[in-house]
Amino acid sequence: MSQSSAYYLNDRQRQRIERWRASWLWRRELPTWCVIAAIYGGWFGVVLNWQTLGAGWGTPLLIVLTTWYMSLQHELIHGHPTRFPALNALLGLLPLAVWYPYAVYRDGHLAHHRNENLTNPLDDPESYYFTAERWQHAPRWWRGLIRLRNTFPGRLLLGPALGIASLLREEVSRIAGGDRGRVAVWAVHFTLLALLLLWLAQRGIAPGFYLFAISYPALGLAMVRSFYEHRAMDEPPARSIINEAAWPWRLLFLNLNYHIVHHDLPGVPWYGLRRIYLADRGAYQVRNRGFVVGGYGTWLRQYFWRALDVGAWPLQNVRESEAPPPALPEWLPEVNEYEVNVIYGRAPF
Repeated sequence: MSQSSAYYLNDRQRQRIERWRASWLWRRELPTWCVIAAIYGGWFGVVLNWQTLGAGWGTPLLIVLTTWYMSLQHELIHGHPTRFPALNALLGLLPLAVWYPYAVYRDGHLAHHRNENLTNPLDDPESYYFTAERWQHAPRWWRGLIRLRNTFPGRLLLGPALGIASLLREEVSRIAGGDRGRVAVWAVHFTLLALLLLWLAQRGIAPGFYLFAISYPALGLAMVRSFYEHRAMDEPPARSIINEAAWPWRLLFLNLNYHIVHHDLPGVPWYGLRRIYLADRGAYQVRNRGFVVGGYGTWLRQYFWRALDVGAWPLQNVRESEAPPPALPEWLPEVNEYEVNVIYGRAPF
């Protein structure tokens, strides 16, 4: 994502981030390289020691490491840890997460970063909403299935299956329409996946077990982060959440819980997002109109039985300007606390 798409709260914030970006840590991208080493070392280490660990220990470890790998792929898409997209793509090419080829995820995710289109089901590939026409004409059983998916347990259990089905439908349509580039992407993906599953079988992990007991739950775990990550609001900045989650979640999701910061500054590395948010916490809570939650446990409690109201997109007739939103008043970044409509039950930082 180009730096031209970055939105700074004001010049002071821009200058502060430029100073941080010039530091040795940011220039060398050491935290990201450490994450890469931890993920690959951990994943292959668990597989190589599967017989010693057994499924009881090995399965949850691989689920967590595979989820972490998906977070890493997201970081690679946004230009880290190197300035060379081909090298970054190579670091995320292995189909450890199985279901999404890196190139398919990359193309859809970069389209998702057109902030003026966030949540629009016609333009945002990652939207959970539907057009009013599709929702109205959908059979009752299907709307019920979507409502079930919009509960917290439903997102973990049904979300991956529905997401995979939607992806395959779209990809088959593209390939049938003559997209030869997509044929090459899937050919490479399936070849690498076949080799990976063959090697796993040699290490004692059956292909079916890896697909449905490891990679499917890992995708479900990754969907914890995207649960109510965006909402349909007239103002694009109000559509992205701030989730003040505890450190294990922040590390697993590489700080994408500070989602408004990421959408404003998509080129900032993961280890800068929390620092930027805390420096201007009050300003960001005003900017996204109080779309703040105190941790993923809050969603678990609130939406264990009750479904999110994410069905027909409510902004169908809203005409949005593509101009960036106006800057906040100069004094706001200095505010540490601000009275906003927040959903607390706060997890520790």
